[in-house]
Amino acid sequence: MAVTTPFPRLAPFLRRTPNRKNPSITIIRSSSSPSSTMDHHPKRVVVCGGGVIGVCTAYFLSKNGAAVTLVEKSSVACAASGKAGGFLALDWCDGGPLSSLARASFNLHRSLSEELDGPQSYGYRPLTTLSLTVAESQTLPSGSRSSGGSNLPAWVDGPSRSPKTIGTVETTAQVHPQLFTRTLISKAVENYGVEVVIGKLERVEVEEGRVNSVVLEDGRVIESEAVVLALGPWSGKFELLSSRFIVSGLKAHSIVLEPKEPDLITPHALFLSYYPFEGGKPMDPEVYPRPTGEVYLCGMSAEAEVPDDPEQITGNPESIQTLKKVASKVSSHLREGEAAVKAEQACFLPCTDDNVPIIGEVPGVNGCYVATGHSCWGILNGPATGAAMAELVLHGRACASWPCFHCGYH
Repeated sequence: MAVTTPFPRLAPFLRRTPNRKNPSITIIRSSSSPSSTMDHHPKRVVVCGGGVIGVCTAYFLSKNGAAVTLVEKSSVACAASGKAGGFLALDWCDGGPLSSLARASFNLHRSLSEELDGPQSYGYRPLTTLSLTVAESQTLPSGSRSSGGSNLPAWVDGPSRSPKTIGTVETTAQVHPQLFTRTLISKAVENYGVEVVIGKLERVEVEEGRVNSVVLEDGRVIESEAVVLALGPWSGKFELLSSRFIVSGLKAHSIVLEPKEPDLITPHALFLSYYPFEGGKPMDPEVYPRPTGEVYLCGMSAEAEVPDDPEQITGNPESIQTLKKVASKVSSHLREGEAAVKAEQACFLPCTDDNVPIIGEVPGVNGCYVATGHSCWGILNGPATGAAMAELVLHGRACASWPCFHCGYH
């Protein structure tokens, strides 16, 4: 059943707007003292960045009593948070520094879905996840896709082999990332009084080592007692952060298809080892059917310069064409003529040099916090990051239930 979007008419901050001049797990402790003024008046916090990390942070801050202003240059979820796959995994980060964060956030996604009617609002659903090998060549080695005993769904009818279940409905799920992010900010605005300001962040004003306001490119000044910088891949373009951390952008491509017979496409996420006809190293595209009736495919990633305007990011035609070829080989239902192309797009994932997010208070600037560098796990880890940041900003520390990372130099 298709998801009913909760945005028949988008609020101004959700619409595309013209560009204006505008690694070990630990408990974070802030050098800023906890807000003793919370008993008397809400702590004023400015969150900069309208992607999933900024929106989750604004949501949990406001839900816990802060007076929050969210500053976004263009529109909420206009970049990676609107163009990602929305895949969620409980245990895929086990054994690494993200393990506890990912597990906490996976469970928090489930709780948020119950609170916000996730299945109808933003396509939350558990799903089965498979890995398989696909070759462009019509002739496959022995052991190619078996019949009868194969665990492949019927719509995956291309030349494939070695299917394996790598996630169950208990351990993997999905959301529509743009609808999730926009549902959350709408809830924060309507229920908790968050103000959304469209404008480009120019600088953070610091007096005697402590934040006191942010200044936008058009000259507007927003006073604040704390600032959270959730700028994604644009962290590397903001001097306060780029002088302390290394955050780069990984350009990822994707397409969104609308099959003629969407009811035939079952909720199975596919992680492929894809062998081109001409040989060479296999590619690793991913396929995510959505309850909206769409099928999302992504892959073809490479480091690239992050442009200033998120609305101007376009895909490489060759990469887009490759994804269309992948779709046609995976399923006859996704071939040209059987599925319309709804979107051809690209986005930038924020990456650090050690693949560990930067979460915590900016060294040397009391009251200024950063949350960035989540790479491909931003949608998964957004809720737990936001909840942890809220506790850090409001109480001076993130309790043990929200594992985070030291905010140190990379």
